[in-house]
Amino acid sequence: MNVPIYRLFMVFLLLFAVLIGFTSRWAVFGEQQLRENPKNARVRIEEQRIKRGVIRAANGDVLAGSTRLSGDRYGRRYPTGRLFALPIGFDNVRFGRQGLEAYYNDALVGRKEELTSLVDSLITEPQIGDDLQTTLVPRAQELAYDLLQGHKGAVVALGVRDGSVKVMAGTPSFDPDKPQEAESTFNRATQGLYPPGSTFKTVTATAAIDSGRYQPESRVNGRNGKVISGTPLNNFQQQSYGDITLTEALTNSVNTVWADVGVKLGRERMQEYMDRFGFGEKPPMDYPDTQMFSSGPRDTERNEILPMRSDRVDVGRTAIGQGLLLVTPLQMATVAQTIGNGGVRMEPRLVQRVIDPDGRTVDEPMPEQAERVMSRDSAEKVATMMRSVVREGSGTAAALEGVTVAGKTGTAEINIEQGINDLWFIGFTEDVAVAVIIERERGQGGTVAAPIAKQVLQALGQ
Repeated sequence: MNVPIYRLFMVFLLLFAVLIGFTSRWAVFGEQQLRENPKNARVRIEEQRIKRGVIRAANGDVLAGSTRLSGDRYGRRYPTGRLFALPIGFDNVRFGRQGLEAYYNDALVGRKEELTSLVDSLITEPQIGDDLQTTLVPRAQELAYDLLQGHKGAVVALGVRDGSVKVMAGTPSFDPDKPQEAESTFNRATQGLYPPGSTFKTVTATAAIDSGRYQPESRVNGRNGKVISGTPLNNFQQQSYGDITLTEALTNSVNTVWADVGVKLGRERMQEYMDRFGFGEKPPMDYPDTQMFSSGPRDTERNEILPMRSDRVDVGRTAIGQGLLLVTPLQMATVAQTIGNGGVRMEPRLVQRVIDPDGRTVDEPMPEQAERVMSRDSAEKVATMMRSVVREGSGTAAALEGVTVAGKTGTAEINIEQGINDLWFIGFTEDVAVAVIIERERGQGGTVAAPIAKQVLQALGQ
């Protein structure tokens, strides 16, 4: 072969390789991206010929099913309407997918490995997707919405031992059968960002005790007006405390104690334990990333998390749930779940089992351990402190007869002059952890959010 021909051969070879690369990019590597592109209606139209799998509640109730349309096509129906719209989402040929319908789309349409899909395409029988068995509990979900009537807010309940999502409710909800009529499909449970107020003191307490710097009986001073980061800080109703124990400081939610503890622990220590609890990252839940926000100190203009080492972050006020700190209800439910589970954070999960058309379980997404946040001994100490809050502190409205409840209230001031607050309660029993947020109302977390948490915990304990 002479040189010119050889060069021409190499040019053609290179061009062929480029052609293969570009076609492979979309046919192989970019296939999923193309399928999930909301503007790609062709794929959704093709998938209408597939009978999507059924999504069921923990008790077997149908939350999403398929209905036959003309021309061998299937549409989606949602028998419970708004009740489970936020976790389940919707599948709509014009408006795309959200929630579990989006996250588990491959399973719901029966999409398997490429070789299997090729074989399936040669079979003339209608394709049927896999079913999803969720962990959602209808009676508790319905109760949560009843209790949220007249409020904007959210309720999240998790299994303490396995992270199973038993309740995910937020108001307002929407009709998944008519997403085109929804003013918003915003999920306050996973996307709502709120100052956590004093509920965050449980994170500071964890860092304090697990680091070995403090014990529940450590003596601290709770005088009012203590200077934190160069500015005086007040306790609720200007109340001043003398020398008290760390447990008493949590029971009475003494701001000046916990802000001082945060400062003494330092930015790096606080950052370490926030990271362990999962702050700064989107929750590891089987739910679309685009429908979950991360929690932490936030630059709201740039919509990004600020590290604790940033000069813009007031570590003392962050330690009491103020400053720039914004969190989701799911994150705070995870904090309660972790403490209740002996210090082990579990990955929250909405789906318990994936079941193929033959009734075989093909996947069990839970339980999955995320991280050990603190020692079991530290977790028990923090839990005992939180039980004191419910027994004799600001969380007495969450107490259940015959059931031990540990909890923490939070009242995050939004408009001091008008008395408008974000009202919180987080807590747990032996089996269930809960977070409740009531948005922008008068009152306190202990009088508004705690009674809601009590009834949800009671329903899940039956």
